[in-house]
Amino acid sequence: MQMASPPSRPPRAIKPVDPITWRERLDEHGAIHGHHRHLDARHGALFTEDDDILLVSFEEAGAMRHSTTGLPAALQVAGREGWSQLCLYSEGDTFFRSDAVFAYFDALIDEGFFDRFDRVVFYGAGPAGYAAAAFSVAAPGATVVLIRPLATLEPARSEWDRRYPALRRTDFTRRFGYAPEMLEGAGEAFLIYDPEVALDATHASLFALPEENLLRCRRLGPAPERDLEKMGVLLPLLDAAGHGRLDARTFHRLYRKRLEYRPYLHRVLTRLRVEKRLGLGRHWANGVRDQLSTEAKQRASS
Repeated sequence: MQMASPPSRPPRAIKPVDPITWRERLDEHGAIHGHHRHLDARHGALFTEDDDILLVSFEEAGAMRHSTTGLPAALQVAGREGWSQLCLYSEGDTFFRSDAVFAYFDALIDEGFFDRFDRVVFYGAGPAGYAAAAFSVAAPGATVVLIRPLATLEPARSEWDRRYPALRRTDFTRRFGYAPEMLEGAGEAFLIYDPEVALDATHASLFALPEENLLRCRRLGPAPERDLEKMGVLLPLLDAAGHGRLDARTFHRLYRKRLEYRPYLHRVLTRLRVEKRLGLGRHWANGVRDQLSTEAKQRASS
């Protein structure tokens, strides 16, 4: 097994600021670069204005506060490329099912906000992936990048999914409701998931996307976005989407970085041992050993 040098490490998390101070900082950022809206007690929107490509992300506020900047993760891509960026954030997993969020998107649609941009990309993962798909209907023709999205939590359509019990009474039948239907106006949509996570695979099947747009990443588990970020794949994926270059071939080329990523290598080895595939396990272990030896030599020479 031929393996390349390890990817650069992601920025180290810092101690999060308190929510009030954090929102004040977002107010300052919005006043200078675009706008910051307090939508309700659990939701907000931060817009950073730049050129005519717009990256729309749905993110969790706690994760933003734990980051080195306190700003949206997607702004790392948009800022580097000079794109505009709109982040909808939530306190916890709300699926963004809020009248205030609905009203905010209504206002954007009424003012022709999305028409100002030559290209619009929506991104989200998990519950935020649901939101990215559902609200993409506000920008017909957008490119949508989803990681393990849920289609709905409406009991009639997803009684088999018992996750998020606190949201089981949330109404998923009214506006921006069933994510696969809201996705029908997208220019193109890509769905990334681990097919070995049964619930995520079932939700993925409900989106009924073309086979080449279902991007499978086995052995990454229930939160593949975290591993994709750590191995240096997630941000290049969004970059490719913003430039109109994302397709299955691009994904699989970037995803080869898993062969540099120790947690993935060890998960595969553990699985082979559990399945008692001893010969293949030895072959894989030799590859992992060679990779670690290469890393050690590179560190010693640097």
